[in-house]
Amino acid sequence: MRTINKKTVALLTCLVVFTLLPGCVNWEKRYKALSVEHENIKGLLERERGEKGQLADRISQDQMTIEELQRQIEERSKTPGDVTGFGEGYDVSLDPSKGTITVTLPNAILFDSGKAILKRATSTELDHIHSVLRNKYSSKQIDVVGHTDTDPIKKSKWKDNWELSAQRALSVLRYLVKKGISAEKIQAVGCGQSQPIASNSSSSGKARNRRVEIVVHMR
Repeated sequence: MRTINKKTVALLTCLVVFTLLPGCVNWEKRYKALSVEHENIKGLLERERGEKGQLADRISQDQMTIEELQRQIEERSKTPGDVTGFGEGYDVSLDPSKGTITVTLPNAILFDSGKAILKRATSTELDHIHSVLRNKYSSKQIDVVGHTDTDPIKKSKWKDNWELSAQRALSVLRYLVKKGISAEKIQAVGCGQSQPIASNSSSSGKARNRRVEIVVHMR
């Protein structure tokens, strides 16, 4: 049998090592890449679980709000009086789908034509509303929303109906805050003529559209 010299053995050994080395390096890179991908997927899964948990909590809260408003509507239809606390003499509406209670006040009892300064006589109305908000809905978010009819601004100082409706909403907001409603729980919104509840083709319809809404968010 022919003897293989030491140089030949060394050469063959080097050849084998260099042949296997790139494969090892490739497997190591692939392992690291898979590890990174695994951690990324794990993070995405944990975030998805967290979001699903938050969504489930929101759905549960919304369902409780809807059920509570529906209960109030049922009680209101079965028993005399107003279960919202505002009283039968007020225009109060409940919207279970939005989770809101809305008290609508016509501008005629709040402001003179083209003005945003509250009439003195309105203090009785707003004091009552403030009392109900403070006693029953102190933890809820409140929107004061101003609306106008389509008549353009002519003689007053306001630029347009947007500005007038916003200033009227601010006047009501400032009154309620001055009386003790938390400034963190209330905001003013001016909608101008964009959300009519009646036709602006008649004087009676325009009168209905000129209003301030106090919206209590039950959710």
